Amino acid sequence: QVQLVESGGGLVQAGGSLKLSCAASGSRFSINAMGWYRQAPGKQRELVAAITSGGSTNYADSVKGRFTISRDNAKNTVYLQMNSLKSEDTAVYYCNAGARNSYSDTMYYYWGQGTQVTVSS
Repeated sequence: QVQLVESGGGLVQAGGSLKLSCAASGSRFSINAMGWYRQAPGKQRELVAAITSGGSTNYADSVKGRFTISRDNAKNTVYLQMNSLKSEDTAVYYCNAGARNSYSDTMYYYWGQGTQVTVSS
C-alpha cells in the first residue's frame, strides 16, 4: 500500500502563486510516474501535469507556461509550482502516483486525498 500526503493548497488572489507538494510513502513499492489532477465543481477530473521518474513532463494546455511540475526521487515527492493563477484554476487538486510492487512487479495507481485551491478574482 502507498500513501500520498498532499499539502500547500489555499486561497490566493488572481495573479498569485502557490506550491503544492505530495509525498509518497510505502514499503515494497517503487514510485514511477507522478502527477497532479484537478476537479472543479460540476466538472470531470482532468490532468494538470505529470512527470516520469526520469523527469519527462506533460502539461495540460491550459496551464502551460504558468505551472511547473518537478519531483525529488530521493524523497518520493512531487511538486506543482503554480504561478499567474486564474479564477478558472480553482479546484480540488489531487496527487496521483504509479507504484510498482517490488515482489509481484504489478503496477498500482494511488490517489491523494485532495487539496483545495481557490483563486479569487
